[in-house]
Amino acid sequence: MTAAAVRVAGVTKSFKDLRVLDGVDFDVQRGSIFALLGSNGAGKTTLVRILTTLSKADAGTAVVNGFDVSEHPAEVRQSVSLTGQFAAVDDVLTGRENLALVARLRHVEQPDLIAEDLLARFGLTGAGGRPASTYSGGMRRRLDLAMSLVGAPTIIFLDEPTTGLDPEARREVWRATRELAAGGTTVLLTTQYLEEAESLADRIAILHRGRIIADGNLAQLKALLPPAKVEYIEKQPTLEEVFLAIVGDEGKAAA
Repeated sequence: MTAAAVRVAGVTKSFKDLRVLDGVDFDVQRGSIFALLGSNGAGKTTLVRILTTLSKADAGTAVVNGFDVSEHPAEVRQSVSLTGQFAAVDDVLTGRENLALVARLRHVEQPDLIAEDLLARFGLTGAGGRPASTYSGGMRRRLDLAMSLVGAPTIIFLDEPTTGLDPEARREVWRATRELAAGGTTVLLTTQYLEEAESLADRIAILHRGRIIADGNLAQLKALLPPAKVEYIEKQPTLEEVFLAIVGDEGKAAA
């Protein structure tokens, strides 16, 4: 087993004449939140697909939980879970039934007990008997994350998990992600939101045009810029801050 939960070295991937990944290198330490930050088309999802054995690299090596993704794909799949940009939730089933179904599909013992435990862990016990179609965006994402934890994977890949969510729902996902890492789960997060990477990640790698152009913790990345010029200005609240201040606890209770 390697010391790192994920190790990527020289990974390249092209689709016909389009080079999507061009020699990507980085490590993800166990129990940490690692953010892969980049704009649309930077290659984030392609890289996640390679790391989760859904696609093959043209060159380079990728090791996940000590297993080479090309040589031992089955072992990799057993130790990871993937949550994509859209929640993989069955709207007809209740939250409890969604979780129990995934547990049965993964041949986990006592699926009903697992479902109850995860509902409690993600604050969904009260909504467990309701169809998922009645859930808010944040609740659906929390249910999706709970489903990802069935079978106790050691590494979770979150591919732009807050795309399309409102500010409150996005913060619900952030809280759940922090709790995953606090429990020892390694999280590799892809995002195009700078605030998300800054709020969550222990380390951030910036992927641009298929290459990692910066990699480090927030302080290290800020040190790449010239010293800040001190100016005194009146800070105006952002629209997001205004929204959250007005909605407050009432909006959270409605979810």
